[in-house]
Amino acid sequence: MLKIITFFFVYLFAWNASAQVSDKDIARLGKDLTPVGAERKGNGSDIPAWTGGLQQSKSHESGSFHSDPYFRDKPLFKINSKNIEQHKDRLSFGSQQLLKQFPSMEMPVYKTHRSASYPDYVYEGIKNNAHSANLIKYGSGVQNSRISSPFPIPESGLEVLWNHTLRFRGQSLNYIASTVHVNSGGSRAVTVRDYKYYFAYSDPELSTEDLNNKIFFLKRKTLAPSRIAGGITLVHETLDQIRSPRKSWIYVPGQRRVRRTPDLNHDTPDGATNSLRTVDQVDMFNGAPDYYDWKLIGKQEMYIPYNAYSLNSPELTVEDITGPAHLNPQHLRYEAHRVWVVEANLRLGFDHRYAKRRYYFDEDSWSIVYAEEYDEDGKLWQFTESHLVNYYDVPVVFHALEVTYDLKDDTYFVEGIDNDRSSSYDFSVEYSKKEFTTSAVRREAKR
Repeated sequence: MLKIITFFFVYLFAWNASAQVSDKDIARLGKDLTPVGAERKGNGSDIPAWTGGLQQSKSHESGSFHSDPYFRDKPLFKINSKNIEQHKDRLSFGSQQLLKQFPSMEMPVYKTHRSASYPDYVYEGIKNNAHSANLIKYGSGVQNSRISSPFPIPESGLEVLWNHTLRFRGQSLNYIASTVHVNSGGSRAVTVRDYKYYFAYSDPELSTEDLNNKIFFLKRKTLAPSRIAGGITLVHETLDQIRSPRKSWIYVPGQRRVRRTPDLNHDTPDGATNSLRTVDQVDMFNGAPDYYDWKLIGKQEMYIPYNAYSLNSPELTVEDITGPAHLNPQHLRYEAHRVWVVEANLRLGFDHRYAKRRYYFDEDSWSIVYAEEYDEDGKLWQFTESHLVNYYDVPVVFHALEVTYDLKDDTYFVEGIDNDRSSSYDFSVEYSKKEFTTSAVRREAKR
């Protein structure tokens, strides 16, 4: 009861309703601001102006690997444990710690390409959202918003966070990829899964009523190793998870039945990562934001993982990408970009594994590129990177892979490695809600 009472009063006084953006500010979208709300201009040195990003490629075959449009680029310089101080102002705390803790780690910095782009209907949706979207009471969700990020001109940390949560990720997506858990001794545990997503929130054919508080649907099937192959997880991701928590089911081959799982939220250990991460660390951050106070720090220039096409190369293997202590820096790419910085501090009366968290959002896509999790003593515990690419057949900005480093245990976890597959991320598939029911899971399990 104490937690509920504390939650109500803290939220009542800490939460501020999003202010209505003026028509004058909205008119800046597509002019001095890009259609998603980023600064169109460059910085006069190494960050160029945004000129439209990568345009849709009609010659690209859906589901095939995306060739690197910047393969001719060479590293301008490399940041390592020896020259951190020289570049400190443009490094996240997590990047600094990673370089200090592992002298073999490097950050190759390349020429910046502002490649982020989306279909025109997404830009139209974002502009419409700017006119109508507002936070639900206590910031637990967003209303009057569709297709993509609701607050292109944000005024609070919560608005920036919701821009990431509701960012456009295509309408449907299918891919087969490996997750890799690397322990402190350098040994790898590899699991292969088939992912199917239907992003209902981004479907222009659905009305707000049709959405019924849903963001997306996920069906994930384990393919290897054989001892757990055939297991299926089904998730219905809700928008306002305080009013209606996400629903999830699991099919275990040995039990031969689909059963509801306990509430998967906040700091529930994520079994798919060997419990290295919590459930709300998936996709950098997901779910209800109610455990934290969200503070908008501001915007700054940083070196972030970007245009990471090399990490999707079919010529690489899991062993090529994952080293004994960190990703192989030979295949990494970092660029200078502007990011929004948001800090989250645990609310009084709430329990979570992480007492403080800090997030860095790419201004051109609203994707979180860095996440830092701190313990109750203020020590950095985990650091996650999202290596972004533009899947230019849509086009859409999405991760090539995500990697979480546990800096206490010297272990790390990678999700999204698809290089040894015959195909890559396929955004051309067409799914609907009916393919994400428990009945659909039962039918798939019998195949």
